[in-house]
Amino acid sequence: MRRVADIGGCDDDGPAGTVDRGRFPDARTPWDDADRRAEALEWVTGHLAAHGLRESGPREVRLRPWSVLVRFSVAGAPGDRPVWFKAVPPAAAFEASLAAALADWVPDHVLAPLAVDAERGWCLLPDGGPLLRQVLDGGAGTLADWEDALRGYAVMQRALVPYAEKVTGLGVPSARPDELPGLFDTLTAENEALTREERVALEGLRPRLVEWCEELAAVGVAASLDHADLHDGQLFRPAPGRFAYFDWGDALVGHPFSSLLVPARSAEDRFGPRVLPRLRDAYLEPWTGDGVAAGDLRRAVSLAWRLAALGRAASWGRMFAVPGAPAAPGAAETARWLRELHTEPPL
Repeated sequence: MRRVADIGGCDDDGPAGTVDRGRFPDARTPWDDADRRAEALEWVTGHLAAHGLRESGPREVRLRPWSVLVRFSVAGAPGDRPVWFKAVPPAAAFEASLAAALADWVPDHVLAPLAVDAERGWCLLPDGGPLLRQVLDGGAGTLADWEDALRGYAVMQRALVPYAEKVTGLGVPSARPDELPGLFDTLTAENEALTREERVALEGLRPRLVEWCEELAAVGVAASLDHADLHDGQLFRPAPGRFAYFDWGDALVGHPFSSLLVPARSAEDRFGPRVLPRLRDAYLEPWTGDGVAAGDLRRAVSLAWRLAALGRAASWGRMFAVPGAPAAPGAAETARWLRELHTEPPL
């Protein structure tokens, strides 16, 4: 973390604060451009004023090759809670318009943006309270919180099934089961981090991958929104049994069960592998009753778990496909997820 004043004179733009560049200290982002930073700050200030808010303290800036996230301390909000500005690159610009659409379609499950600029990929969001990760770290949460969160998330996905085409119309990438073999071909052909031996092994896996996709599609669960990165730092838990899902930059439209991979691993890291069947069953509860046998739903989870690696690989490729971003990390992460196609799912 560094003082804002240490980076390009950012303190002249407002209250000094801190900048977190994570593992990418040399990557350039729009926040490093004084003109673009000033433009964003003017946009934020205007929309804060429209909501009766004003900036009241230091900013916290988080810079990554794929996003800019700024925490604004404000006065005028209930409890003087902070407000968050997010800017994403063109490949994820859909996130802003998706956030606004979700607030209309499933308002009980997401935060309603204070402002959105869909063309520039900007979004201004209210604070959603403590993250599930913070609740768990503080000892106030249990595995039941993850079970409740996954049930609620599945309910939201079911509600979004009729909107699947509208979601893709916003620019959210489509990765339905019948499209995954083509995505696999693109990802393996373009990735320079794979060794020759790995590429040969993946090519040998392709016929089985096609069979998995066909079997998954045959289960009959319709496509919906897949968050694709729903770990415990991507959902708010303001009170027991209440959750708000956010950060849609990795989102896809595809088989909804692919969503289970990341949250299940997040919970497994904390509680151990024995919890996986409980999490799967909690997630599947809202999907029962549509004429699909329970055994078929569990088989679909196993198939979707494995194929979710393709969505994660594609997301990492998009994240680093921006000017100034180092290419190697994206290629390496994409290759890592492609290798996971060889791993037998635990469920």
